[in-house]
Amino acid sequence: MKRLLGIVAWTVVAVAGASALATIAWHRGEPLNATWFVVAAGGCYMLAYRLYSAFIAARLMALDDTRATPAERHDDGRDFVPTNKWILFGHHFAAIAGPGPLVGPTLAAQFGYLPGTLWLIAGAIFAGCVQDFVILFCSIRRDGKTLGEIAREEVSKRGGFIAQLAVLAIMVILLGVVALVIVNALKSSPWATFTLAATIPIALLLGLYLRFLRPGRVLEASFIGVALVLFVVVAGQWVAESPSWAHVFTLSGVTLAFALMAYGFAASALPVWLLLAPRDYLSAFIKAGAIFSLAAGILLVRPQVLMPPLTRFIDGTGPVFAGKIFPFCFITIACGAISGFHSLISSGTTPKMIIRESHARFIGYGAMLLESFVGVMAMVAACAMTPGVYFAINSPSSIVGATPDAAATTISSWGYPLQAQTMIDLAHAVGEQTLLNRAGGAPSLAVGMAQIFASTIGGPRLLSIWYHFAIMFEALFILTVLDAGTRVGRFMVQELGGRVWKPFGRTGWLPGILLSSAMIVGAWGYFLYQGVVDPLGGINSLWPLFGIANQLLAAVALVVATTILLKMGKMRWVWLTLIPTAWLVTVTMTASYQKIFDSNPRLGFLSYANLLAGQLAKGEIPVAKIADTQRVIFNQRMDAVVTAVLVAMIIVLIVEALLQWYRILGGQTKAVLHETSYVATHWPPEFSGASYVGAGASETPAVED
Repeated sequence: MKRLLGIVAWTVVAVAGASALATIAWHRGEPLNATWFVVAAGGCYMLAYRLYSAFIAARLMALDDTRATPAERHDDGRDFVPTNKWILFGHHFAAIAGPGPLVGPTLAAQFGYLPGTLWLIAGAIFAGCVQDFVILFCSIRRDGKTLGEIAREEVSKRGGFIAQLAVLAIMVILLGVVALVIVNALKSSPWATFTLAATIPIALLLGLYLRFLRPGRVLEASFIGVALVLFVVVAGQWVAESPSWAHVFTLSGVTLAFALMAYGFAASALPVWLLLAPRDYLSAFIKAGAIFSLAAGILLVRPQVLMPPLTRFIDGTGPVFAGKIFPFCFITIACGAISGFHSLISSGTTPKMIIRESHARFIGYGAMLLESFVGVMAMVAACAMTPGVYFAINSPSSIVGATPDAAATTISSWGYPLQAQTMIDLAHAVGEQTLLNRAGGAPSLAVGMAQIFASTIGGPRLLSIWYHFAIMFEALFILTVLDAGTRVGRFMVQELGGRVWKPFGRTGWLPGILLSSAMIVGAWGYFLYQGVVDPLGGINSLWPLFGIANQLLAAVALVVATTILLKMGKMRWVWLTLIPTAWLVTVTMTASYQKIFDSNPRLGFLSYANLLAGQLAKGEIPVAKIADTQRVIFNQRMDAVVTAVLVAMIIVLIVEALLQWYRILGGQTKAVLHETSYVATHWPPEFSGASYVGAGASETPAVED
């Protein structure tokens, strides 16, 4: 009877998800109700986790809970720390869920809601979740080694070394763009800046509380931490309304950039239990709480999705960014469907903290599903506002104009009616001076979220509070990627440096920790600074590079995963990673070629640089703009060179992998896996994590309360 009820329940879930997805795909005419998006995403994700992830776990991996994980074998209280699976899920989700699922879908909404929504759901289930799950498993079986080190061992030494350099370069670019999104969200906003800054001492308090004062009291500490975070969100309004305190927390872009560098260094160098894990855990509460509240608000308010399924800009003439729906929809929506950055977390901090191999399914596959759901909610929030408002917020002034009247005239001529007074009133309602030309996706997403929340609680009079809560939520969301990513970057720098001088490669050696942390922060800090002072606003120049680099990294991860599956003798199931690999390589290579060589100045890096250089040579640039123009030319050419170098390195890795596959399948070489030897766990079955982030090597494991 129980089995029959289970079959009936899952059949209902499947039918509901499929029906909602079909409605989204085929609906035309009147605006579509946003409820369909929640039902479609929820049904598809539940079914995928129940069936597809279980299939992968059983057929590909054979997860073994009797096997000691790296957290048990190398517990050092700093990087290798046994961690309760729920807390590690929070850390992992907070670390992977960055700007991609928020900003990417918001920007891609210029194509309409349909292509982005379908890619978010299908891409996550069949590509993103598979990548995260498989790479996490592979790293657990290899002592928590990073993706580049795994590639060196499993593909080839030459290809692996190239992969290590490529992965590190991509990581630097990704972190620079992530930090730039945070700066743009916090710049000149004392409310959001205070709230985000206050989460740091709260996290330190939480780490000390659970490490020394009340070890193991996870639930108790969680209530305290969440209550303090909610308090500082409200207190942010008091700070913003106080002339003296508002001045302290109203920071310029350059000041914020250096503050983020200092934070990144601290998060990388301090023990994981003190700052990184407790802050990510707190962030996970806010992230998941806000997203599920947004989903509940959508179900309650049932807003209409006012953006059409496909807009006129699928031809590549979009005002938000140039490029046709293929390949740029799949490059712009990065983290929400598949993200190479996730493979760095799955082979960085998480495998060093997991206590059971079976937890890899819940953490690897499950956290990616939740991030994809974030992307779908971001798409709904962006598309629920009128298209005219959406384009006014996200389009640069060079296209729509810098004044409400100019923007209204331009956007209305595209067929999306907009009144100038609408933008003036909206900015006043959310407590901002203007919402025009706020490129980057964060402000428009905050407006969409605030409108949905205000429709459920408080009405228009609380719109400003909801807007600033959404801004804080986005910045908090993204900052957790910066701190975890910097730590993973430190591991990669130490791995490479350890080849030159072995002591530098020891993750527990303090001088090596400090030096490698400074090196990785300095590298991404350079890109951040260039983005902050970029006359184009930075994000317009760096986001295409971010999307291409991120998806190239995902291709690297899937190539490595496919190689390992072949070595494991899983030829029958290798299509699970091979199909997403082929798709990503096609998309990224096409996008890279167009971004470098396309003759359209709005699309091609070199063509835009050459256009500006020609204008400069002819004396068509005003004297006051010459320095800014030269900086833009430099940035565009640098983006072209960086893209070309990354593509070349990825091609070398792919060729090396193809040769390896050919030799393995042809029997010319023996398939040798570089897994660590089996060591039986000494932890009892009921052990679920020593405390908040685990006990040190000398402490006795305790069961969570």
